[in-house]
Amino acid sequence: MSTDWLGYGYAALVASGGVIGYAKAGSVPSLAAGLLFGGLAGVGAYQQSQDPKNVWLSLIASGTLTGVMGMRFYNSRKFMPAGLIAGASLLMVGKLGLQLMEKPLQP
Repeated sequence: MSTDWLGYGYAALVASGGVIGYAKAGSVPSLAAGLLFGGLAGVGAYQQSQDPKNVWLSLIASGTLTGVMGMRFYNSRKFMPAGLIAGASLLMVGKLGLQLMEKPLQP
């Protein structure tokens, strides 16, 4: 069993982004979304550490953030925070997709 350090790092990035958004701008929605999605990504990383084929929670969380933050980045053209989170989330989606292709699901 190997620990999913990349997944835990991604979860910490997302959660800390929400905390920083709250600290800088007083944005409660940023805090709530950052902690929610960071928590989901953290649980997903834990699940992957237990069973490397169990990528679904991480994939849903990072896929959702890719779409939402990608649209925010497209509309605002501001790298921070939308572009950073969209890029990191897209990398996670790619990593998880490769993991799925390497280890096919057994019925």
